[in-house]
Amino acid sequence: MADVNRGNRPLSPHLTIYRPQLTSITSILTRITGNALIVASLLMVWWLLAAATSEAAFAVADGVVTSLLGDLVMTLSLWGLWYHTLAGVRHLIWDNGVGLEIETAEKLGWAVVIGSVVLSVLTLIIII
Repeated sequence: MADVNRGNRPLSPHLTIYRPQLTSITSILTRITGNALIVASLLMVWWLLAAATSEAAFAVADGVVTSLLGDLVMTLSLWGLWYHTLAGVRHLIWDNGVGLEIETAEKLGWAVVIGSVVLSVLTLIIII
């Protein structure tokens, strides 16, 4: 049967009503970093394939990867890798039913954000 009150029902709350929470933002960022890591992996596969193909192909790929834009992409990929790893550990903790309280979940969220930045800087220091 048709819903005669369709236009009179209240709409469900939307993003304009809810205040973004750290846990929701970190969850969204986990998905974004996962997809970004796929793109960075494709860039590295292109670089390796070019190295196996010819000197000219490698020169082009190496020029892109070692350019300023390439360095930026690789640095952000490094951060994304650490962020995605730490967020995965956080989810493993949550899967065991630990740290689900709001205060603890927010502390874990900040630990993921700050930890990923610190680990990225330490990795860059070690690499460079």
